[in-house]
Amino acid sequence: MVSLDQALGIAVKTGKVLFGANSTIKNVMTGKVRLAIVASNCPDRIRKDIEKYCKLSGIPLIVSPRNNVELGRVCGKPFSISALAIRDPGDSDILKMAEEKNV
Repeated sequence: MVSLDQALGIAVKTGKVLFGANSTIKNVMTGKVRLAIVASNCPDRIRKDIEKYCKLSGIPLIVSPRNNVELGRVCGKPFSISALAIRDPGDSDILKMAEEKNV
Protein backbone atom coordinates (compact mmCIF):
# COMPACT_ATOMS: atom_id res chain seq x y z
CA MET A 1 0.00 0.00 0.00
CA VAL A 2 1.15 3.51 -0.78
CA SER A 3 2.05 5.72 2.20
CA LEU A 4 0.48 9.12 2.82
CA ASP A 5 3.76 10.78 1.82
CA GLN A 6 3.88 8.92 -1.50
CA ALA A 7 0.20 9.60 -2.24
CA LEU A 8 0.69 13.29 -1.46
CA GLY A 9 3.73 13.46 -3.74
CA ILE A 10 1.73 11.89 -6.58
CA ALA A 11 -1.16 14.33 -6.00
CA VAL A 12 1.24 17.29 -6.17
CA LYS A 13 2.78 16.03 -9.42
CA THR A 14 -0.38 14.90 -11.23
CA GLY A 15 -3.26 16.80 -9.63
CA LYS A 16 -4.20 20.25 -8.36
CA VAL A 17 -2.97 21.07 -4.85
CA LEU A 18 -3.32 24.45 -3.13
CA PHE A 19 -0.63 25.40 -0.61
CA GLY A 20 -0.90 27.68 2.40
CA ALA A 21 -3.27 28.23 5.29
CA ASN A 22 -5.14 31.18 3.78
CA SER A 23 -5.74 29.41 0.47
CA THR A 24 -6.79 26.22 2.28
CA ILE A 25 -9.25 28.04 4.56
CA LYS A 26 -10.76 30.03 1.68
CA ASN A 27 -11.24 26.98 -0.53
CA VAL A 28 -12.55 24.76 2.28
CA MET A 29 -15.10 27.47 3.18
CA THR A 30 -16.40 27.51 -0.38
CA GLY A 31 -16.32 23.71 -0.70
CA LYS A 32 -14.05 23.80 -3.75
CA VAL A 33 -11.63 21.15 -2.47
CA ARG A 34 -11.95 17.45 -1.73
CA LEU A 35 -9.44 17.08 1.12
CA ALA A 36 -7.49 19.27 3.54
CA ILE A 37 -4.20 18.35 5.22
CA VAL A 38 -2.52 20.21 8.08
CA ALA A 39 0.99 19.77 9.49
CA SER A 40 1.45 18.37 12.99
CA ASN A 41 2.74 21.75 14.20
CA CYS A 42 0.15 23.89 12.45
CA PRO A 43 -0.82 26.80 14.75
CA ASP A 44 -3.92 26.00 16.83
CA ARG A 45 -5.91 28.97 15.54
CA ILE A 46 -5.40 27.91 11.93
CA ARG A 47 -6.01 24.23 12.64
CA LYS A 48 -9.26 25.00 14.48
CA ASP A 49 -10.49 27.21 11.63
CA ILE A 50 -9.73 24.50 9.07
CA GLU A 51 -11.34 21.80 11.25
CA LYS A 52 -14.48 23.93 11.69
CA TYR A 53 -14.88 24.69 7.99
CA CYS A 54 -14.12 21.09 7.00
CA LYS A 55 -16.93 19.88 9.28
CA LEU A 56 -19.35 22.46 7.92
CA SER A 57 -18.44 21.65 4.30
CA GLY A 58 -18.20 17.87 4.76
CA ILE A 59 -14.57 17.83 3.60
CA PRO A 60 -12.24 15.23 5.14
CA LEU A 61 -9.25 16.49 7.12
CA ILE A 62 -5.96 14.70 7.72
CA VAL A 63 -3.54 15.84 10.42
CA SER A 64 -0.17 14.80 9.03
CA PRO A 65 2.40 13.26 11.36
CA ARG A 66 4.93 15.53 9.63
CA ASN A 67 5.76 19.07 10.73
CA ASN A 68 5.53 22.01 8.32
CA VAL A 69 9.14 21.77 7.09
CA GLU A 70 8.85 18.02 6.46
CA LEU A 71 5.48 18.49 4.74
CA GLY A 72 7.06 21.01 2.38
CA ARG A 73 9.84 18.56 1.62
CA VAL A 74 7.34 15.72 0.96
CA CYS A 75 5.57 18.00 -1.53
CA GLY A 76 8.87 18.79 -3.24
CA LYS A 77 8.73 22.45 -2.25
CA PRO A 78 11.63 24.57 -0.93
CA PHE A 79 9.38 26.13 1.74
CA SER A 80 7.41 24.98 4.76
CA ILE A 81 3.71 24.13 4.42
CA SER A 82 1.39 24.31 7.43
CA ALA A 83 -1.77 23.51 5.45
CA LEU A 84 -2.74 22.39 1.98
CA ALA A 85 -5.89 21.45 0.12
CA ILE A 86 -6.40 18.86 -2.61
CA ARG A 87 -8.69 20.11 -5.36
CA ASP A 88 -7.89 17.28 -7.80
CA PRO A 89 -5.97 14.20 -6.60
CA GLY A 90 -4.70 13.32 -10.08
CA ASP A 91 -3.39 9.73 -10.17
CA SER A 92 -3.14 9.57 -6.37
CA ASP A 93 -5.18 7.37 -4.01
CA ILE A 94 -5.08 10.03 -1.29
CA LEU A 95 -8.88 10.43 -1.16
CA LYS A 96 -9.31 6.70 -0.51
CA MET A 97 -6.72 6.94 2.26
CA ALA A 98 -8.63 9.86 3.81
CA GLU A 99 -11.87 7.84 3.77
CA GLU A 100 -10.15 4.89 5.46
CA LYS A 101 -8.72 7.14 8.19
CA ASN A 102 -12.14 8.68 8.87
CA VAL A 103 -14.00 5.36 9.11
